[in-house]
Amino acid sequence: MVDLLSYLEPRPHRSAPLPTRTDLQDQVGKGSLLALKTAAETAILAGEDHIPADILAAGVASFRHAALIGVKDHAGQLTPIGKKLHALARRMRERIDDYLRFAQDPRRCPFDNNAAEREVRMVKVRQKISGAMRTLTGAEHFCHLRSYLATAGKHGINQLDALIQLASGRPWIPAAS
Repeated sequence: MVDLLSYLEPRPHRSAPLPTRTDLQDQVGKGSLLALKTAAETAILAGEDHIPADILAAGVASFRHAALIGVKDHAGQLTPIGKKLHALARRMRERIDDYLRFAQDPRRCPFDNNAAEREVRMVKVRQKISGAMRTLTGAEHFCHLRSYLATAGKHGINQLDALIQLASGRPWIPAAS
């Protein structure tokens, strides 16, 4: 998604009123990928499982149109940037379902992958500082501990409290869903 956006518009504060259906249709009509993002966020905040069909159709059509224009405008360009732009436009056209998956299923598929990158970050920082994990067993223990703390944090449990409970032999275990 980073390739598609030169910048992200600031997110409205959560207390701001939800955009109306007309506002969303106007944004999508202007061809904004961020309009589909806003529609997905609005659907989630409103307790809906999907974006309204007319808004989704307009957004998909707008995205497809932008991809076709990109393919046409950058075809035959010989510069490295022109080739990259043409390849991006081709991927957008050929993999439209993958690029717009967040709009098809807003609850399960986030717009970006920031949460996944945050989960991996601590492992990368540790590798950078120490050079590498010394043993496979040590790496597994580190990953188990990070996974435990990440899960506890997602359930609203203080990570220090989770560690104290774990060390005292009373590990926090999430409720079965």
